[in-house]
Amino acid sequence: MSIDTLLHEPELRPFLPLLYVAWADGDLDDDHRALIRARIDAQPWLKPRLRAALEQWLTTTTPPDAVALARLRSAIVEAAQTLSPEALQSFSAIASSIGDVDDDTRAVVDELERDLGVDPEALHLQVEQPVVDRFTASTSFAPAKVQALLDGRFAKDRDRVREFLADPDHRAMYGVDKERYREQVYVWLQALADAGFGKLSYPGVTVDKEVGLGPFLVSFEMLGYGDLSLVVKYGVQFGLWGGSVFFLGSPEQQQQYLPKVASLESPGCFAMSEVGHGSNVADLETVVRWDSDTRSFRLHTPSESARKDWAGNAALHAKFATVFAQLEVGDDRHGVHAFVVPIRDDKGEPLPGIRIGDSGHKLGLNGVDNGRLWFDQVTLPKEALLGRYASVDDDGVYRSPIESPNKRFFTMLGTLVGGRLGVAASGLSAAKVGLTIALRYATARRQFGATSAPETLLLEYPSHQRRLLPHLAATYAFHFAIDEVRERFLARLPDDDTRELEAEVAGIKAGATWHVTDTLQACREACGGQGYLSVNRIADARADTDIFTTFEGDNTVLMQLLAKGLLTGFRQRFAEQGAVRFAARHLRGQVALTNPIARRDDDESSLRDAGHQLRLLEFREATLLHTAARRVQQRMAKKVEQTVAFNEVQEHLLALAAAHVDTVALRAFIAGVDKATGHERVVLDRLRQLHGLTLLERHAGWFYENGVFEPVRGRAIRKLVPRLFAELLPDVVGLTTSFGIPDACLAAPIAFSDPAHPRW
Repeated sequence: MSIDTLLHEPELRPFLPLLYVAWADGDLDDDHRALIRARIDAQPWLKPRLRAALEQWLTTTTPPDAVALARLRSAIVEAAQTLSPEALQSFSAIASSIGDVDDDTRAVVDELERDLGVDPEALHLQVEQPVVDRFTASTSFAPAKVQALLDGRFAKDRDRVREFLADPDHRAMYGVDKERYREQVYVWLQALADAGFGKLSYPGVTVDKEVGLGPFLVSFEMLGYGDLSLVVKYGVQFGLWGGSVFFLGSPEQQQQYLPKVASLESPGCFAMSEVGHGSNVADLETVVRWDSDTRSFRLHTPSESARKDWAGNAALHAKFATVFAQLEVGDDRHGVHAFVVPIRDDKGEPLPGIRIGDSGHKLGLNGVDNGRLWFDQVTLPKEALLGRYASVDDDGVYRSPIESPNKRFFTMLGTLVGGRLGVAASGLSAAKVGLTIALRYATARRQFGATSAPETLLLEYPSHQRRLLPHLAATYAFHFAIDEVRERFLARLPDDDTRELEAEVAGIKAGATWHVTDTLQACREACGGQGYLSVNRIADARADTDIFTTFEGDNTVLMQLLAKGLLTGFRQRFAEQGAVRFAARHLRGQVALTNPIARRDDDESSLRDAGHQLRLLEFREATLLHTAARRVQQRMAKKVEQTVAFNEVQEHLLALAAAHVDTVALRAFIAGVDKATGHERVVLDRLRQLHGLTLLERHAGWFYENGVFEPVRGRAIRKLVPRLFAELLPDVVGLTTSFGIPDACLAAPIAFSDPAHPRW
């Protein structure tokens, strides 16, 4: 049948949008053609001549050519201009705009749309409206109200950092040699210390105890909007070096060191990692031996693999180091302990027995002077041992309030929890900067389009929306997740067992920093050549945050730590509840999601529902936990050594940890949305819906394999995600405005979509 006949037959016109999408999206397969034939054959009102015509269009041997498809689309577009944006989401509504459609025909079209898995978005129809109204004029919500929600109870502390970053003298650097860069970062660090930011790190010592660590942690996070070398330098000086004294030192040691740490009078570094034992802290080689004759310690680097590596501040500025080493007293080894070690004199020269090297130029963060340390029988007074959890008296007797060496070790490692939180939060700030720049650029940069109209904005392309909007949603999810775990960290008591919290922080740090890496790469690509220019910040932020996935704990190792923590919790619950009752509860949860009747939740309202999304993710996590525990237990029952057993199921454990992080982040997002009101809540909930659906899409294979998804549900999710893109588009600039990033931190001119700012 000719295209002219098809376009002018009233009874066929309702099927035009479906026919176009089916062919434009790729060749129809046999199943699709059979499905369409069956629906057509079931319509008694369709004339035999027209049935034959439709059959001709369904024949794969004579597909429509490009000219016919173009004419078909033009007819659809012309008719659809009368529709609202909501109506464009339905094939039956589009069909009604083309011709008269009765209820029976509308039902057939709706059924075909669902069963074929085709989406009206594939037509790329838009109601004509000024682009500025869609993206840059007014949002449907108040960005300031969402910013207040994101800032939370530390809004004033966040504003102090914004004020610091808004100063043009504190603008991020690029394109300078590392020597000049390092000195500038040190000047900035001194400015922060002079402004009192260093004092925030030590409540009860340099500020009132009631202040707590919250202001310090959010300042660390907010500095991520600016120069990331400054962030790391700030974290090393006040978080790692000062934090080790604060958390592991006696009250006397805290008073001795911390005021000078806070003022930067005593710059220092944190020397834990060794070149041969990066993540395996328990087996560090550096040793400290008690010398009973001199009643002092001797610190020594026994081999090249024991050199301390990657210590920030060490190459140039540090006068002190917190050194982690094996403590030996007489014939007893007491495990890893922390010591305060002077490493430079007042002239900046290394002290006797200490050798200092420079790690050199790096992929990023070249404003940080990372260095290496070796110790050759360095004498230390007994007061050098940080004494909160351990001491050695004059008679060489080792004492500790924690009898278990294992518990003592993990308690000491608890000093890393705050640092991991800071890395996750400040890295996420860098992702927020990248998204703000990329999304605003996408509202101004045009490329390709119809020859008779202005070129199309990048953000109008579905592929560009897919590129960036899921990252925006995940960034909000991780913001709320980090906030939640930070509150748990701040609420802990001094003598609490924090191993569960440490595992949660490990997972959030890993999940968030991997997300940062993926997001900044997507932002770089989304800005094309502009994203490759250092002046536009994304390229440098991508390089600077690359290390975030492996410092303060390698992410893969941290995810194994989380998985083992989850297995421990599972074993405890199993023991407390009894095997039969625990298995029954798990089985009930499984049946609720896999029962064929309960499983038919493919309608839009169900897929958007927060509780439904969360239950699906919780089921995935629970199943992975149950099966991982069973696999480990089976090996242990065969007397397989524990380390070997865990290694044999390592991929399973990593999948479990990732599933847990997904669940935690979505749960936190839901809780964050619940705190909002008005239309701010509506917009944030749309973003939450997108995040949940993105996770379900990502793991659809697992859900299919485990009988939770049927093809109809997968197709429904695939169709709903672009619909959410369309709903969110008018508000994406406002959602980046809600981050509260100072203009001085953005990439002028490509990041400004506000009419008050120039584009380029």
